[in-house]
Amino acid sequence: MARNWKQILQRGVVIPASPLALDENRRFDPRGQRALWHYYSDAGAGGVAVGVHTTQFAIRDPKVGLFRPLLELAREVFDQLDATRTEPLVRVAGVCGRTEQAVAEAALARDLGFHAGLLSLAAMRDASLTQLVDHCRKVGEVIPLFGFYLQPAVGGVVLPYLFWRQLAELETLVAIKIAPFNRYQTLDVVRAMVDAGRDDVALYTGNDDNIVVDLLTTYRFRRNGSPVVRRIVGGLLGHWAVWTKKAVEILARCHQVVASGGGIPPEMLTLAVEVTDMNAALFDVAHHFRGCIAGVQEVLRRQRLLRSNYCLDPEETLSPGQAEELDRVTAAYPHLVDDDFVAAHRDRWLS
Repeated sequence: MARNWKQILQRGVVIPASPLALDENRRFDPRGQRALWHYYSDAGAGGVAVGVHTTQFAIRDPKVGLFRPLLELAREVFDQLDATRTEPLVRVAGVCGRTEQAVAEAALARDLGFHAGLLSLAAMRDASLTQLVDHCRKVGEVIPLFGFYLQPAVGGVVLPYLFWRQLAELETLVAIKIAPFNRYQTLDVVRAMVDAGRDDVALYTGNDDNIVVDLLTTYRFRRNGSPVVRRIVGGLLGHWAVWTKKAVEILARCHQVVASGGGIPPEMLTLAVEVTDMNAALFDVAHHFRGCIAGVQEVLRRQRLLRSNYCLDPEETLSPGQAEELDRVTAAYPHLVDDDFVAAHRDRWLS
């Protein structure tokens, strides 16, 4: 392989947050799941995140029992895909729960060949700052840490600058998904990494409401009296679980603009607004994100990659008017839709 996974992560790539493939009877559909991961690889994604929010946390419910089978299938498929690629997919596994559960999930992910654990702290909302950092330390002793600032609207916890500054002391921290959907809190994370001298921690946007601007922005702070510049280099996003070929093109354009050293072209700011408008429909902002997972599933259903837009919870569905909003944005921004690419390869992915 041309590069190891840490080098790929630090360069900045597209990492879709993988949905869960369910059939018309709400049962797990391995064929659709395989096709989805083949799509991401062929579209140019640099990694895949499995067992995360977009995959549905209910896979861990003993009555559902899909966490281990899904990670096992991922290992099988990713091994097959890596054999055809010039560089390996970065394999990220969602890790959640209180410490005992999180450590166990991290161990399973490590044993199944995952590179890093995206650590949700939603179950630790009553913990002190010291307890949170200790929790992260214990998980990081098992698998490299992909820190995660999840927006409170979907279960995240507000995490102050001091948390991120202390987290930076953990040598096992390799990356952070910054997804509070909040400019102030995004700055807390970047500044903490600068102050700690952790230039080796890859910064990824999870701010689906601000993807393109995050990728174009120069973050400049002072450390020991000298200016230090940091950038968000890639994205680990539920939004990038659909229209992934276009996401790869968008990231490449952002990297080209940054590498040029010039100003940001006005059309990139227009693109930023277009992507955010698409995300509003996809993530069901009008109903406080209630239909965000179903929205992702619906786009993949329309592309005939998934057999349904169902979630494990029958109550988790598209919101009223969300389908019409998806109609609107796909018609308004055809240059951000990859339906033709999917149609050209879908039969092979599903074979």
